[in-house]
Amino acid sequence: MTFLTRRALPLLAAALAAPRLAAAQGSAVRLVVPYPPGGITDILARALAQQLTTVLGGTFVVENRPGANGSIGATAVARAAPDGQTLLVGVTDTHAVNPAAMRNLAYDANRDFEPISNITNVPLVLAVGPTRRELADLRAFIAAAKAQPGGLTHSSWGVGSTSQIAMLRLGDAAGFELLHVPFTGAAPAAQALAAGQVDSMVLPAGAGEALSRDGRVRILAALSPQRLSLLPDVPTLQQQGVQLSVSIFQAVFAPARTPAATIARLNQAMGQALQAPGMLEVLRGQAALPDHTTPQGLGDLVRQEQEAWGRIVRAGNIRLD
Repeated sequence: MTFLTRRALPLLAAALAAPRLAAAQGSAVRLVVPYPPGGITDILARALAQQLTTVLGGTFVVENRPGANGSIGATAVARAAPDGQTLLVGVTDTHAVNPAAMRNLAYDANRDFEPISNITNVPLVLAVGPTRRELADLRAFIAAAKAQPGGLTHSSWGVGSTSQIAMLRLGDAAGFELLHVPFTGAAPAAQALAAGQVDSMVLPAGAGEALSRDGRVRILAALSPQRLSLLPDVPTLQQQGVQLSVSIFQAVFAPARTPAATIARLNQAMGQALQAPGMLEVLRGQAALPDHTTPQGLGDLVRQEQEAWGRIVRAGNIRLD
């Protein structure tokens, strides 16, 4: 027999008392993705929307609202009615980087949202494109970058994005500097790498693995603490002498003042959705694991990430406005 703690009772009561979401009453719930289609956030959001539709018996749809390092989509959700019909797939960029890099940010990452649950923490990799076939490993890459300060290029999904800042963190740890070439999303930035328009990129592991299959892109290191099952032959940074690990979180938020009962129902549904076979398959393709949290747990994660990424943004004087 399982006994409930006093702490668990309010959450259970809220979940049981929660009205069915508008999705189950005929109106679609919008999952706003603040980036263009094709990137990691879009991929995860579409898989999650499909599973939430099954779990809750309604309809969840993805709406892409890209621009300004995710702040346009995040602002739209912050200003939406707190009725559970508009949700944000927020990430490290929207909730940890932008607050430090944007002086005129139109939303408050902590006050304007109700955290629901984390989805996953996406591992990153360092990859080089066809212009740098001679760079066979991380040591050669670092040596070339040091020999030509600013001579090697790297793409990202925008100025101030986690892709750019992760490369800055790597450069700071290893003592090199690259020329940054920003794009409007993860997909075009990765395509530029594969096409040889840029030399290198820090990108999600799943995208890196897909690009590396035909040999045009070579993955030099995983930025994770341990080797990835998706890329077992790729050593980590730490295994190659660079003491650094970096990942990016993907999570779901509602507008502030969304009723606690609705938050509890969505949190419960996400716990089921993240364990669905179809969702697990998508996560495996990104070398990621499900990470269902309580709303408070997600709030704690956001504050931790704000400190870690904000420190780098401030040290590099990175400004997005």
